[in-house]
Amino acid sequence: MTDFVFRTDSYLQSLGAQVTDVTPEGAIVLDRTIFYAASGGQPNDTGRIVSAAGTLPIVNVIHPEGDKTRILHVPADGGPTLSVGDAVSLELDWDRRYRLMRMHTALHLLSVVFPFPVTGGSVGEDKGRLDFDMPDVPGNLDELELRLNAMVAGNHTVASEWITDEQMAANPGLIKTMKVKPPMGQGRVRLVRIGDVDLQPCGGTHVANTSEIGPLKLGKIEKKGAQNRRVALLFA
Repeated sequence: MTDFVFRTDSYLQSLGAQVTDVTPEGAIVLDRTIFYAASGGQPNDTGRIVSAAGTLPIVNVIHPEGDKTRILHVPADGGPTLSVGDAVSLELDWDRRYRLMRMHTALHLLSVVFPFPVTGGSVGEDKGRLDFDMPDVPGNLDELELRLNAMVAGNHTVASEWITDEQMAANPGLIKTMKVKPPMGQGRVRLVRIGDVDLQPCGGTHVANTSEIGPLKLGKIEKKGAQNRRVALLFA
């Protein structure tokens, strides 16, 4: 089992680890990792694995066959070969990760400002979006943008806590997404709490305080179905 260190400390930019497996395709399994695997609308991290044999760029990080308990680190072609037991150092592309953390946290706040069921979403370095089951576009978008930025400036602490799968099943009101199930199946579910303004299950990476997000602006709102509206969010 790989220890997903990014769940307990999303600010670690480097970490020592050990290779526990190498797949026939060359993907690397580690005893612990700071690399986030693509999931829940957040893209995978990129960076490097450094060993005595040299530096190996990591271009993709995945949950193999959707197994959220496992992470494979996919290297670029042509790098040094790693073997089971090798001691390595992990290095994140930090600037990219931090922008994703800021945007992911901002999208949680967007789901508060737009109190509609979420049908999809995507986290980007400069832009994110949520899809809502929202029949009509609200007429007070300027007011909603002001409210969003007020929450950002409110210095709300962002923290995680855990409940059991059974507790999650007994509290379906915590789930905002209609099509994406919360990260269950491991016996417990991680909740992300933003001060007293939001609480929802999420396995992604986030900043520690909303003030780190910075000013935001609402982008285009597109119609994607009879009742589906896509709301874009950008750093101002």
